[in-house]
Amino acid sequence: MELLRDLTIKKFHEGLLGKKFSALEITQAEFKHIKEGDKAIGAYLSLAEESAIAQAEKVDLAVAKDETISDLAGVPLALKDNILIKNLPATAASKILENYVASYDAGVIEKLKAENAVFLGKTNMDEFAMGSSTENSAFHVTKNPHDHTRVPGGSSGGSAAAVAAHFAIAALGSDTFGSIRQPASFCGVVGLKTTYGAVSRSGLIAMTSSMDQIGPITKTVEDAAILFKAIAGRDPLDATSSGADYENFLNQPLEKIKNLVVGLPEEYFIDGLDANVAKEVQMTIEKLKSLGIKFKKVSLPHTKYAVPAYYLSMPAEVSSNLGRFDGIRYSRITSAAEESKNLTELYFKEKGVGFGVETKRRVILGTFVLSSGYYEAYYDKAQRARSIIKNDFDEVFKAVDVLLTPVAPTPAFRIGEKIDDPLAMYLSDVFTGPANLAGVPAISIPTKPAQALAPKELPIGFQLIGKKWHEADILGIGQYYEKIN
Repeated sequence: MELLRDLTIKKFHEGLLGKKFSALEITQAEFKHIKEGDKAIGAYLSLAEESAIAQAEKVDLAVAKDETISDLAGVPLALKDNILIKNLPATAASKILENYVASYDAGVIEKLKAENAVFLGKTNMDEFAMGSSTENSAFHVTKNPHDHTRVPGGSSGGSAAAVAAHFAIAALGSDTFGSIRQPASFCGVVGLKTTYGAVSRSGLIAMTSSMDQIGPITKTVEDAAILFKAIAGRDPLDATSSGADYENFLNQPLEKIKNLVVGLPEEYFIDGLDANVAKEVQMTIEKLKSLGIKFKKVSLPHTKYAVPAYYLSMPAEVSSNLGRFDGIRYSRITSAAEESKNLTELYFKEKGVGFGVETKRRVILGTFVLSSGYYEAYYDKAQRARSIIKNDFDEVFKAVDVLLTPVAPTPAFRIGEKIDDPLAMYLSDVFTGPANLAGVPAISIPTKPAQALAPKELPIGFQLIGKKWHEADILGIGQYYEKIN
């Protein structure tokens, strides 16, 4: 356990090359640790032990032959269960896909297979990525490794919990309105949402196609950069993906980082912000000032419209994307199929039984806002609000290079605290969502390392938001913050 606790991607690679351990030894240790500890946390939905061990043995053979291996070769990774891996389950934490096994690899999986990474299994999530607590999974609730009475965040809560509990060295999640960054903050790990289009969405079970992005959840900012570099790039199967140059963003010189101007948007430092969150973020600002980084107060005046704009735009795309899950394709719920007298009844029963409450809520709302007579009143206005919010970012980035904000208004809340109050749950993403609407990169970084937390102290993250395609800026600041923290 101590060895797994200390391992990062970089340390694993160095240890593998130095033959301090083998990829097989670490993979087996991960599975042993998962089997002993995950019953209490529930980070995983399924494990891929046989294929993971075979892959680890392949990497060990390459090391024994002194072949050149990548930074990710043999690294045990966890994967959110909406990312397809051929021949493994892909449920998106929904009963309607309970029996589905993926028939092809997602674009990011193809890239990671080329790097010879090891896939431990698929992690729990809010059903179809709809939620902020991982309480909306159809299978079980995931608990925060730092306090089992609290949520790990969502919708990538299983991936964040797996990394925080050392059930994987790193993980992939997806982020539509904060679903990587908020759970990373709650679990005390690093979560990166990349520029929209930087990473392929091919093979990601779609929720909101205009905002979904796959990204890394890791123990350090450096690891996030390593994993991001491996999965970034153009994919012919995703027309929105870009071939942007991401060659040089590791270990930026301090002088370059010092020249960046960081903006503090007044709309993110508001009444109602938890006192501990405000205190931790302010301490972070002071530490960064000690590096010589300059700060400037700025405004993103239309921030208050981000949540309503999202919760009108997103359901419209949800109602379209989830239409394919009709109870005929992908998988069937046996009881519904057996009890149905005709095709129409089968459709109704499959979806009625297969979709959870939050999924149904969003599908119905999306169908409504796209319906005749309501499109202009709701969806069209939401899209115009989104354009205005994006313009806010364009304008503020003329004055500053990066923005620093809290990730969430509070630390991790208690399980059950917000599940019956959808609006309160939605507002937990108020600081992360605008970056998705604007398509810009953002990262959550712990204000202090997990080992520095006092007993019963909950992790808190701060957020850095960068210009489009400028992940180097936020990763660079983050790496130097970790060095002094």
